[in-house]
Amino acid sequence: MGEGDRVIKGLRYVIVLFVGCLLISLGINLFFVSYHLLDGGIIGVGLIAHYIWDFPVGMTIIVVSIPIYILAWIYYRPFFYNSLVGVIVSSLMIDYFAAYIPATPLLPPLPSAIIGGLMLGIGAGIMFLLDISTGGFDLLAQMIAAKTKWNVGVLIVGFDLGAVVAGIPIVTHDEIILSAIAVIGTGFATTVITALGGVNGHGSMSAK
Repeated sequence: MGEGDRVIKGLRYVIVLFVGCLLISLGINLFFVSYHLLDGGIIGVGLIAHYIWDFPVGMTIIVVSIPIYILAWIYYRPFFYNSLVGVIVSSLMIDYFAAYIPATPLLPPLPSAIIGGLMLGIGAGIMFLLDISTGGFDLLAQMIAAKTKWNVGVLIVGFDLGAVVAGIPIVTHDEIILSAIAVIGTGFATTVITALGGVNGHGSMSAK
């Protein structure tokens, strides 16, 4: 690979990382928090901690991700390196844009859940195309997918729905339904993008 190719590859990495993390952070702060919605996985855990104790979502994600990163360091070192930047950048952007949460929701509840979920799914999906993960359960899904034939997007849906179920005690019935819709939207977008982008069963780019 020549110097020009490396520069192009590095630039593409930075752009995809920034756009993916931006979509995730805006989806959470503009559409999820306004209606007390939950996301799945580690982000869902961060939202639960935010709703109960007013903890920063991004910082909670980093702290809760530590055990998973320890496993990745021991067993899946490439995933550790690929997702470390993702979790740091996405978490910092989530907490940064938290200062801009609108006082009045931008959209009604159902469109907010759908659009917010799709934004998270698109953000995560385009980063998966370059083997970038936002850490947490996304990283765990990549590690499991590395040993199986499962699509990483399908695994994330399972983890995400589990986190939503864990949040049932702190949200209303309507919020749970909207959260489930958002999670399905996230998983759908992630699965479609990774499939169309040529990501194989273990979460890496297929040979072209």
